[in-house]
Amino acid sequence: MLRSFKGLYHLIVAIVANIWFGFPSRRLTVVGITGTDGKSTTTTITYEILKNAGFKTSMITSVHAVIAGKAYDTGFHVTTPTAWWVQKYLREAVNHRDTHFVLEVTSHALSQYRVWGVKFAVGAITNVTHEHLDWHGTYEQYLRTKLLLLGASKIAVLNRDDADVYDQAMAKLRNKKVVTYGIRRDAMVTTKTHPFTTQLPGIFNQYNCFAALAISGALGVDKKKAAQTIKFFKGVPGRMEVIQRKPFGVIVDFAHTPNAITQVLKTVRPMTQKRLFHVFGSAGLRDRTKRPMMGNASAEFADVIVLTEEDYRTEGVNSIIEEIASGIPPTKEVYKFPNRQVAISFSLHTASPGDLVIITGKGHEKSLCRGTAEYPWSDQDCVKKILKQL
Repeated sequence: MLRSFKGLYHLIVAIVANIWFGFPSRRLTVVGITGTDGKSTTTTITYEILKNAGFKTSMITSVHAVIAGKAYDTGFHVTTPTAWWVQKYLREAVNHRDTHFVLEVTSHALSQYRVWGVKFAVGAITNVTHEHLDWHGTYEQYLRTKLLLLGASKIAVLNRDDADVYDQAMAKLRNKKVVTYGIRRDAMVTTKTHPFTTQLPGIFNQYNCFAALAISGALGVDKKKAAQTIKFFKGVPGRMEVIQRKPFGVIVDFAHTPNAITQVLKTVRPMTQKRLFHVFGSAGLRDRTKRPMMGNASAEFADVIVLTEEDYRTEGVNSIIEEIASGIPPTKEVYKFPNRQVAISFSLHTASPGDLVIITGKGHEKSLCRGTAEYPWSDQDCVKKILKQL
């Protein structure tokens, strides 16, 4: 009942906002990008490609935004703003005479009508894995919500290698133009059709680049110009961000789902000469079912697991840690520190030359939620301060 009321409220706000700001998306080429992982990176690469192709472009991601030529370091906990702010930003872009707008779109935004009324030229899905089941109830409903973006878009961009998502999407998109990308399957955008090189590590970033190539190609951007942008793109803050390489490595990343942890740790494992430390937690008042899966994903690659807080809100931080630990085999070396600074300090003081410490879950974010209050926080600043003391 409460959820239905909230949905109705957000829909009313969206309708009023569209009218108030004059349906600004109708005067823009809007790209929407959704998915469980990779949204921010794909959105940013797409923005850079369009900008370098000569289009005046705005962008919103959870990491940062560029609206009407002004850059904002958002550090959002909420990726997609409310419908009122979405329409306001779109109007500012129109007033700035921008022609394109790239918007990172969450499943919450889709189910809460935050992007209602937005005219999407292109809608893309990076992938769909286990996440947000506290809100959506089931994976099937989560996927159906993600697919709403494609239904609202003129052109749909799909990861051909994500078989379940692809099959369900194609069943609903029979009369829509579809552009596919992939590595292992027959797709329209592949290494053969769109060769590129990238500084970004990991197979997951290869997919992010492919998605951006598919989106920009659908908008008429020359693939060689797009590949040139990708070649020099250095990444997004808080996404596989290297803080130190020697005597031991330190990396900060945003990974906070089982799949993201798997992909990130799989990528950094070969970079580790000796031990791999993994410092992480799980957000409170969010999907609890993923916590043991996160622990299991970490255990597959990490030698030393350090469990800690991550926006525990009004849940008990120790209870969250134990739920993560329940998915870790008893043979693993596990440490538990409810305080994130203590956990990071322990890992950096324990690491030896040749080891690698990766800290996940917060990435770009600039605050840490404890109880009902937000406290200033930065994994990067915390790491740098401790390293200076070593």
